[in-house]
Parts: sequence; structure tokens; C-alpha cells
Amino acid sequence: MSSRLSSLAGKSAPEAQLVDVARLRGAYIDLRPDVGVPSQRVAFGTSGHRGSSFDHSFNEWHVLAITQAICEYRAGKGIDGPLFIGIDTHALSQPALESSLEVLAANGVHTMVSKGGEYTPTPAISHAILTYNRGRTSGLADGIVVTPSHNPPDGGGFKYNPPNGGPADTDITGWVQKRANALIEGGLRDVRRVPLAEALRASTTHEHDYLDAYVSDLANVIDFDAIRASGVHLGVDPLGGSGVHYWAPIAERYGIDLTVVSDVVDPTFRFMSVDWDGKIRMDPSSSYAMQRLIGLKDSYDVAFACDTDHDRHGIVTRSTGLLLPNHYLSVLVDYLFRHRPQWRSDAAVGKTLVSSALIDRVAKRLGRRLYEVPVGFKWFVDGLFDGSLGFGGEESAGASFLRRDGGVWSTDKDGIASALMSAEIAARAGKDPGELYREMTHELGRPVSERVDAPANPEQKARLSKLSPDQVKSTQLAGEKIEAVLDRAPGNGAAIGGIKVASANGWFAARPSGTEDIYKIYAESFKDEAHLQRLLEEAQAMVDEALNAG
Repeated sequence: MSSRLSSLAGKSAPEAQLVDVARLRGAYIDLRPDVGVPSQRVAFGTSGHRGSSFDHSFNEWHVLAITQAICEYRAGKGIDGPLFIGIDTHALSQPALESSLEVLAANGVHTMVSKGGEYTPTPAISHAILTYNRGRTSGLADGIVVTPSHNPPDGGGFKYNPPNGGPADTDITGWVQKRANALIEGGLRDVRRVPLAEALRASTTHEHDYLDAYVSDLANVIDFDAIRASGVHLGVDPLGGSGVHYWAPIAERYGIDLTVVSDVVDPTFRFMSVDWDGKIRMDPSSSYAMQRLIGLKDSYDVAFACDTDHDRHGIVTRSTGLLLPNHYLSVLVDYLFRHRPQWRSDAAVGKTLVSSALIDRVAKRLGRRLYEVPVGFKWFVDGLFDGSLGFGGEESAGASFLRRDGGVWSTDKDGIASALMSAEIAARAGKDPGELYREMTHELGRPVSERVDAPANPEQKARLSKLSPDQVKSTQLAGEKIEAVLDRAPGNGAAIGGIKVASANGWFAARPSGTEDIYKIYAESFKDEAHLQRLLEEAQAMVDEALNAG
């Protein structure tokens, strides 16, 4: 990606680049999608339906249709408890909430909106669903999160979480998107809807204090006594996201030394430094987007940030600066399984197959089973729910883990808890996560990794997604014997939508992009940069040969 690095990367965005919020919200109402155009159809990816009103891909018709489809889905499945709904700080989130409330009220769904109109992080929705459903076998709750995650300011997003509290699986999202597109094609004739004012005063619309419920329960996940006793000085940058008002109550309730760097909310996100490609993106794992907090690294023992819906984290330490997600996740796994004695002895370590193999080595050293799955947090939901997974994490800085007693906490990614764990680690270890990572790699090996994109037309992408191990003819990878060629994840046998090839000291995975005419190659070496570059070159040649073969 470095060859496409923007000259603006890491700098403030020019005024002309900032989104016109009024025009964006106007397009949400005025523009209507054409389901005959693939890019304008409802399409659930790994994190719900996303798009921009400017592109006819996230407009009022989309939200009305998706909400009606969800109402019909939950009615068909007998889900008749309350629906918890929350939004992030993107400009399109509030109008999308209003559209969905009009449909939910018309369908008689008991809907829990945030007290005082407060923004609601993704993990707070998951927590609310799980808390309500605990001990229940009927009248179960579910939820909706209105967010495009860390996407640029002109984006909108809509996610459905069923009663297990996690991201909906493909069976659910497939049904919902098919029904939603049919509703749009039918001109929304079958969408039930009442005016917003009527929806807000409906007997089925209720307020819920997500903030207090989540914050007051955090002590069952994080050892605040250790943090408080250590006196570690902490900083947090909410990046203008949905947890912006959660951090001060956390600091006050638990008496920890935590400074909120900024509590500004601005739908243009003008306070962000520009990401690698010249776009504003609230990505806490990007050094370009995280310039403000990186610049303050010497002011705190540990500092952290979360993306716009607070399901992802970024950790900044004095010793290292911004940790790569895989580096912190390796330290986090090692710490959690050493300091949570009440977890099940057979609780496994969950990771996506493109996450660092250092996690594999950590799990082996801990004597824990590794549960490796395809990309997507949905694969961890069942294990986190029943306690058979102590941790689930993905390379894009998303993770969740169990309560201290081994019970379920959140079955969706929790950036707040993951960030606060860096404080507990520093407090208990007397070293920050960056220092612990260096120590870990002295024993287990120091990996270097990279991801590159390569062009692929739709036909080639389809072939890559169905690539089988016997199509890989090579027996060596970067000078080492190939030990495994996978088209299914070892943990659950699910198709990975691509291929992974591994040797003793390196691996690569290739999979097609769901949104662009490219495929992505992830590679990691436990030798050096030269070995990594050889891995990438041979990976691209190997995949190209397989794609272009007869």
C-alpha cells in the first residue's frame, strides 16, 4: 500500500476535503437506490450494510427496508423481547436512527433507545442484549447498531445483532438483505411506518441507560483495583466516537488516573489526521490516523483510542509508540490466560487466520487450544457465549474476552475493554505492553508482516475464493518446505474464501476483496524483512499461476 501513500497522510485534512454534512443528510432523504445497480442494493458484509448517501448506497430507503426486514425476521423466529438500538457519531447515524424508529414503532417492537440521546458503543449494545437475556428462554432481546465503524465521515452503516449479542451470521443477513431488496424493489409498499413524532411517543419506545449499565459492570471484566493501586497515568482519545462520554464516568467511578485527550464531537471529524490514502478514517490501528495520540506518547504511561463505534482499539506506549494490532493482541492473550484463573481450563484462544502466528506460539506456550477461523468476528460468538473461548481477536484490532469469572461479557468486539486491559497489564506487570512484546519475541521469535493488494477481475476473484489446495503446485515457500495449504479454517472447518500457505517460519494468505477488483495478500515472516519480501513475491506468483491456469 506504501506505493499509493497520499501526500496528505498523517496531516490535517484541507477544509475543501471535509464532508458537507447538510448535503450528505439531504442526499440521505432525497436520493433513492436502484436495486438494478449492484452497488445500490442492500448488501451485508462482515459488519452489516454500509455505504454513503452520495453514492445511493446508504439512503432512507435502505434503512426503512432493512428495518422492516428485521421486524419480519424477528417475528418469524419468535423474537419478541425488546430491541436495543444505538448510534455512533457519523452524520448519517441520527437520521438513520429516526427512520428505523418509525418502522419499529409501526411494527409494535418494544425499542430501547439511549437515555438522553447519548451515543452508544457497539459493545454496550451487545452487553445490553446479553444482560437482558441472561436466564431467559423466551421473550429474548436483540439489537441494532447504526454505525459504519471507522469508515470516512460520509459513510453510514446498519448492523443487526440477534439474541446471542454478536454480529448476525450469514443465514440471518442473507435473509434480511434479500427481503430488504425485495421491499425496495416494491417501492416500500410493504414497509410499515409512522411519523417520527408518533414513534417517539409510542408506548413501545423506551429509554435505556446504556452508559451506566455498561460502566457499572466493567469491574467484572477489568481489575480496576490493580490499576488504581499502581497509579499508572493513562490517556484516551475517543476520536470523536460513540464512547466519548463513557471515559470520564469510568475514571470517576473507579478512581483511576485517566485523562480524556479530547471530548469533541464533530461529524466532519476535522480533528483527525488523514489516513494513508488521503481519506479521513477513524482507524485506531493506523499510525497516520493516530498522529494526535502518538504525539502525546511521552505524557502517559499508556494511552489508547477507539474507533467511531468503539469496537476497535489502538494502544500507544512510551516504549513503542503505536503498537501494531497483532503485537498487542499477542500480549493480551498471554496476559489474560495467565491472570484469569476462574476461566475454564479448556477455554481456547480464538484468532482469524490472517492474524499473527505469534498468537499460535503464545497459545502453545500457554498449553491452550488454538481456534483459528476465517475473517469475521461472527465466528467467535458461540464460543464467547458459552465460555469455550476465553478470547477472540482479529488482526484489524478487534477483540473481546470473558468476564473475570469466566462468564460471557460481550459477543461483539469491545474496544473499551480491550483498551482498558492495556492499563491492567501495565499495572500488574510494571511494564507497558510494548516492553512485554519485546520480551515475548526474544523467546518466541520476532515476526514481520505486511499486506499488499493485487489486481483481480471479478472472474479471477471468484476463482480465488474457490481455490483448492491441489491447485497449488509448489512444494516450497521462500526456501522452506510447505507444511500446510488450507482452503478451510483449522478451527471450525469453514471455507476461508481464499487460500493460506504455511511453512515453519512464514505464511501467506490470499483472499479476494468484497468491494474492489483486487485480492489481498497477507504475509508474515519469523526471519527478517528480506524473507518477508520473498514470501510476498512467491505468494503473488503462486496465486497468479493458480488463477490463470487453464
